[in-house]
Amino acid sequence: MEIEFIAGFATITKDPEASAELYRDTLGIPLERHGDYLFVDKFPGAKHFGVWPLAMAAQSCFGQNDWPGRIPEPTATIEFELRNAAAVEAAVQEMEGKRQEFVHEARLEPWGQTAARFISPEGVLVGLSYAPWLHE
Repeated sequence: MEIEFIAGFATITKDPEASAELYRDTLGIPLERHGDYLFVDKFPGAKHFGVWPLAMAAQSCFGQNDWPGRIPEPTATIEFELRNAAAVEAAVQEMEGKRQEFVHEARLEPWGQTAARFISPEGVLVGLSYAPWLHE
């Protein structure tokens, strides 16, 4: 597996407005809004930073608004960008061969990103991803 760069980092929060107040109003990060998701793309030193509501993360991972009690609630997510969608699928197979369990395997998200996600030992939601717009 060859990671090309960190595609994005986002906090995961139960209180998006309090987090937005910190990152947008206190730190001055120019967050944009897309529904409940707040983000900035092409942030200096990163491709993406966001404030991701826990309910949206649960919806993306499990198709439901509540995070399952059997899996620790993440407080952050980091995504490692791979060369293409096939590389994401190959990375999942490679890591499963090393006994890594995934929250979900490689799949195409509604916004066009291919992603597979797992929980790290620290409780971070880690994504292996391919977002075509980051490669243009």
